[in-house]
Amino acid sequence: MKALHSLRRDLPASVVVFFVAVPLCLGIALASGAPLLSGLIAGIIGGIVVGAASGSSIGVSGPAAGLAVIVLNAIDELGGFAPFLAALVLAGVFQLIFGLLRGGMIGYFVPTSVIKGMLAGIGIIIVLKQIPHAFGYDGDFEGDQSFFQPDGGTTLSTLQRMFDYVEPGAILVTLVSLVLLISWERVFAKRWKLFKVLPGPLAAVLFGIVFQIVASRWIPSFALSSEHLVSVPVLDSFAEYSDVLVLPQWSALGSPAVWVTALTIAIVASIETLLCVAATDKLDPERHITPTNRELIAQGVGNAASGLIGGLPVTQVIVRSSANIQSGGQTKLSPILHGVWLLVFVTLLPGVLNLIPLAVLAAILFTVGYKLATPKLFREMFALGKGQFVPFLSTIVGIVFTDLLTGIGIGMALAAFSILRANFRNAHFLHIEEADQAGKPHSVRMRLSEEVSFLNKGAVIKQLAALPDGSQVSIDMSGCVSIDHDIIEAVDDFIASAPSRSIEVTVIEQRPVDMRLLASA
Repeated sequence: MKALHSLRRDLPASVVVFFVAVPLCLGIALASGAPLLSGLIAGIIGGIVVGAASGSSIGVSGPAAGLAVIVLNAIDELGGFAPFLAALVLAGVFQLIFGLLRGGMIGYFVPTSVIKGMLAGIGIIIVLKQIPHAFGYDGDFEGDQSFFQPDGGTTLSTLQRMFDYVEPGAILVTLVSLVLLISWERVFAKRWKLFKVLPGPLAAVLFGIVFQIVASRWIPSFALSSEHLVSVPVLDSFAEYSDVLVLPQWSALGSPAVWVTALTIAIVASIETLLCVAATDKLDPERHITPTNRELIAQGVGNAASGLIGGLPVTQVIVRSSANIQSGGQTKLSPILHGVWLLVFVTLLPGVLNLIPLAVLAAILFTVGYKLATPKLFREMFALGKGQFVPFLSTIVGIVFTDLLTGIGIGMALAAFSILRANFRNAHFLHIEEADQAGKPHSVRMRLSEEVSFLNKGAVIKQLAALPDGSQVSIDMSGCVSIDHDIIEAVDDFIASAPSRSIEVTVIEQRPVDMRLLASA
């Protein structure tokens, strides 16, 4: 019964992810300077192969926009797509090694404020990038997440340029699709069980297809031309697929540039995957914890497989993963099925996909983006104080006005600064007991906690410097299990300067010799 219940949720969710994935796979392939088929291959591998090998219940993998520039430059530098594929297979091997060496633990060190900022930033980017598609301007590729464009424009300049290319049919399709999606979720699904089973995005896509067929025959002024529709390569037979597939050029492995490219892809793809895993786990209603080392191994297998048959690099991707979660996906069956739908439709029914207006997909992604960046999230983060809100907001701004990795880097830097500042200002590791008795010197007892690191050095020095001259000071280290050498050095410097300030110092150490050895280790 549990499996049947999951299937009822996973099946419609996989269909939604499939519709979202198709234009993203094609757009990222286009931006990468690679064959369109390579993006679809990466989507199929990300769904079926990585989905099966991954330990994530709801994460979805596929080609990532963050790697598009790297792939574009690598194809040019290595002299073609075939040498690049050899580098991609090697990158998959590197990721396998990262996973076996337990490199996935890096993902656990990303602060929650940065992860939530990443989700909100991507949500805003999704909305901003889909507005031109909703108006009928499809100049930028689907899946683009960078502020600066290859043509010299930006996200904001694209929003201005779209008014010169307005398509009434696209606007109509977008508006009707949005009304349908919102009504489906907030009205129909609450009243009738049938609407809970059938996903709203599927209804929107069917509307878009019917609209395009009807408009093409009877209302030509509203019909959308091919550049405003999904454009999957149409091949007449499996033999043609084998003819257009590009395979790795193994002789290229003798070039050092191939190895540098492979390592670059492995590192960037691993970082993007780990960030997405952390974000996806935050979105997961069941709060599953994805095993990150296993995820790196799964991604390594996926990238090696993708490279072997002519695909692009894959990572776990937040847009597809969040669409899966919002559509009710519960198990890894949903990501796997989305890969199956890609394989079936790309090989057997590409003509059906080529009737889908990009404006419909824009409407679907509007709902995905809004749910990632709801006003409620901003209010919650603001209520947590500056220490959480500043890294959160800086991550969003960084992602919107640069790109994903740069934005994350900005957020991490400010989060680290907040931690250092808190360690300097708040001596939570330091307990001070003061006493003033008539006719006796000011008495202070400073007790350090179990763990004292170099990050606490500033607070220790500040507290010691603030003691009044002539005090009696007792520094209690008896409870310390680990104390950094920098702290011991700061205490030693204070002891050396204490006589000049008429301060009497007593140091209580449970194991004085061991403590010194530990500090120098």
